[in-house]
Amino acid sequence: MKRWESKRLAELGSAIFSEMAAWKKEVTARGVDVIDLGIGSPDRAPSVRVMEALTRAVNDPGLYGYPTSEGSALFRQTVARWYAHRFGVALDPEDEIVTLMGSQDGLAHLAMAVTDPGDTVMVPDPGYPIYSASLVLAGVQPYYMPLRADNGFLPKLEDIPEEVARQAKFMLLNYPSNPLSAVADLAFFEQLVEYAREHELLLVHDLAYSEMSFDGFKPPSILEVKGAKDIAVEFHSLSKSFNMAGCRIAFMVGQRDAVRALRVLKSNIDYGVFLAVQQAGIAALEEDMMPGSRSVAALYERRRDIVIEGLNEAGWSIPKPKATMFIWAPIPEGWTSRQISREMLYSAGVVVIPGDAFGKEGEGYVRIALVQEEGRLREAVRRIGQFLREASL
Repeated sequence: MKRWESKRLAELGSAIFSEMAAWKKEVTARGVDVIDLGIGSPDRAPSVRVMEALTRAVNDPGLYGYPTSEGSALFRQTVARWYAHRFGVALDPEDEIVTLMGSQDGLAHLAMAVTDPGDTVMVPDPGYPIYSASLVLAGVQPYYMPLRADNGFLPKLEDIPEEVARQAKFMLLNYPSNPLSAVADLAFFEQLVEYAREHELLLVHDLAYSEMSFDGFKPPSILEVKGAKDIAVEFHSLSKSFNMAGCRIAFMVGQRDAVRALRVLKSNIDYGVFLAVQQAGIAALEEDMMPGSRSVAALYERRRDIVIEGLNEAGWSIPKPKATMFIWAPIPEGWTSRQISREMLYSAGVVVIPGDAFGKEGEGYVRIALVQEEGRLREAVRRIGQFLREASL
């Protein structure tokens, strides 16, 4: 009998996420008050200014036609102004920016737009699952770059086989990183641009967490490197930085051939982001450029400190990340990532994600998302501490 399911579906995503959902459903059915620190979905609403802009736009009868897949000229112009304000990078709204239905939209489709089946692409391990899934959809072969603590979770470019580097179409990286919460400075990006020039690589940088940094650190854009626009594109999302995850709006900027390729692909797939949502995105970016504007970073820095300091007191020593809404926590000895995640849920009612959901190099870690209010985070820390004490008996 024919199967109405493609073989590639079996290669998409991680079965661990499905397992975690099933475990949570079972524990919740028992009446347990589950604290979910799994999925990185912001628990706050956008600013009042953004919500008011969206409300006005939704009530405008003229905004209900098909938008263009590349995004409105006004939204792209605002992105260009924001990039100049935030990073000192000049962008051409006509040729160097494309609007997306969230960064996952663009990340899922970019390989189809700039590679051919059988090509090779370099992706991080651990990495956000769509990085690898997009290659499955495009029929592209991944080369996994191991990211390890001994190198600050940066790839060791010198360890990449020369043949791989010469054959690869692009290299994808993400700093500040999900799930690693690792950061990269401009000196690393300069080294990366030089490497890409030497090997004729397109650099693809996911910068979704640039506005969620701590302790005075300001994540740079790879496009700040001189000449980087010739060989690099960068993704940015309004989901996390502006609490607009449900709105589905983001953008890719940079190398104009790659931008054009993604635009062409998307023009055959969708009709773009609802114009009312683009109006809300404009309001978010404009508000961020106002004097005295506040980012979400302070909120997540407080949450980070609550969890890290609380778990350290409970005997679980975890380095403090400099960015993102996640903690990448090395697990105590004697556990696997999946074992401790399962037992923490069943015994303490706290959801975390096992590190191997993000690649084989993620074994030995769990990802903790800072997506609950401070009181709930303190309760989660209390429960985890009790779980660790009982587990060591």
